[in-house]
Amino acid sequence: MTATSGSRSAGALLLCRAEPPAVRPPAQLLREQLLLAPAGPDWSVLVPEGKPWLDEGEPVERVVTGWATALAVGAAWPVLALWWDADRAGFTLAAGFRRTVGYTWLADGTPVGEDEAMRTFAARLALDPVLDVQALEPLTRPDPDADAHARLVGLTAVLARTGLALPTGLAPGENPDRLRSVARAQGAEPLEWSGWRDAVRAELDAVEDSRLGPYLLGPRARVLGAVQLAAGLPLLAWGIRRRSGGWATAGALLVAHGALGLAYERLCDRLREAPKP
Repeated sequence: MTATSGSRSAGALLLCRAEPPAVRPPAQLLREQLLLAPAGPDWSVLVPEGKPWLDEGEPVERVVTGWATALAVGAAWPVLALWWDADRAGFTLAAGFRRTVGYTWLADGTPVGEDEAMRTFAARLALDPVLDVQALEPLTRPDPDADAHARLVGLTAVLARTGLALPTGLAPGENPDRLRSVARAQGAEPLEWSGWRDAVRAELDAVEDSRLGPYLLGPRARVLGAVQLAAGLPLLAWGIRRRSGGWATAGALLVAHGALGLAYERLCDRLREAPKP
């Protein structure tokens, strides 16, 4: 494939290694315009409807890294953000409290990331340490016939071994307006903000069904909540200071999860007893 990425508009896809019902509550807390669709067994895809990287002047990479971090906080599944603009393309993987890992290619496909990042990416997604890592290695080598778009498509091809199956027409590197139209035509679910009470109630249900559920009871809840608050407050302040909506959202969600952990049982009882509007 020849280098044509330079003419592409900035865009992104968020791949979550979880079914849509588990992704819906934390995605709604982002309060962004998103479309949610299944993307194979144990995978979901979020398609942005808005373009905050244009309206707010932030690079698309920074915006979606903040979103991925916010989604992965407190979740038992990782989030992979694929992004592209006129000059570059790449990915960012967020998993819990771990530091995000990413890789970047120039528009013509020239790798500018570190090989270690690709190996860390494979390990955090529990990919095969031999076969899958070997399949990823060509993405880190020069290839005059592979532009940035081809690199992202190659990455999703490797993830297909884990069950990822993007809906037809939802390919990384495509025009974001086309991605949105295709997603809607295929029945993707628009995520709407329903208010804090409903959002928190849905989040409680999702967390209880996840592997984090047992940690939200008793002393472990208070320890986890304190850790999340300690991490979230400075991140929130940093995001506000830098006017970074994505990172401010990630910090706000960390603070919210921390507060939830500290008052989980009492909050749970009140929300479940409260009548729905």
